[in-house]
Amino acid sequence: MQLHDAITQISEIRSHLARTETFRGYRAATVAGSGVLAWLGAAAQLMWLPRPVEQISGWLALWVSIASASLAMTAGEMWLRCRRSRSAWTVRLTRLAAEQFLPSVAAGGLVTAVLVGAAPEALWMLPGLWAVFYGLGVFASWRLLPRPIAWAGAYYLASGAVVLAVARNEWAFSPWAMAGTFGVGQLIIAAILYLTLERKP
Repeated sequence: MQLHDAITQISEIRSHLARTETFRGYRAATVAGSGVLAWLGAAAQLMWLPRPVEQISGWLALWVSIASASLAMTAGEMWLRCRRSRSAWTVRLTRLAAEQFLPSVAAGGLVTAVLVGAAPEALWMLPGLWAVFYGLGVFASWRLLPRPIAWAGAYYLASGAVVLAVARNEWAFSPWAMAGTFGVGQLIIAAILYLTLERKP
């Protein structure tokens, strides 16, 4: 019984340490790349989807594809980092980081599917809602990341609120809503990661 209690205590200590450790699996270059993808998406929308209200399927396909590519880039880098590392600690931190952030991504996907299927007249809300969910994901991961990352989370929440307030009529589905939120927000996160974790003194 004492051995079982000791093992349980060790597991609890490891979990506590993982929650207080700084996660270094997000890399500035990859996060910046996802920000650049958002700006490229805005340029593509301007060129090929000049009337997104009338081309909503194309608009959804464009931005869901960009979000999926960004997520795949980040997940791929985290997976490679775990593969190269011989440390079980790195794998534990990576799993914890994914567990903290992915629920917000799943919620965003679920809300998107519900609006597309049941309330297409409310699709104009998606850019703002996506920003809010992403901001919540940043805050959920805050304990594992450098403290200044909270400013990026606040930026996403504020941007989402602004987009929801002004994205009406001709501003609905504006490419600048996505670029100004995710393009800028990801570059802010990349700068924070570089300055706090990657820059050599």
